[in-house]
Amino acid sequence: MASTTTELAEFQRVLTQLKARAGALRQRYGDAAVVRRIHNDIERLDIDTAELSTVLPAPRHSEEINTDVVIVPDTPYDPSLWQDADDEGLGGHPRR
Repeated sequence: MASTTTELAEFQRVLTQLKARAGALRQRYGDAAVVRRIHNDIERLDIDTAELSTVLPAPRHSEEINTDVVIVPDTPYDPSLWQDADDEGLGGHPRR
């Protein structure tokens, strides 16, 4: 959970920097449509970030992976398992 809090705090810090840069764009380019869209996008990110801080993080994938060990024997398979099977790209086994 601590790493998630750190990640969210870092994202919020970067978002604050982005807001400042967008403010500089507004001063430079005025109220152009593209600048308004950028500000709207940043506002949406701000809203989503606030909402994200109330959501519990999903479990990590490593916790979800089945860690059971499956032992595959080195002994040859029963040849009858391959009866009527074709070798891909080599044609088929000769029929006897």
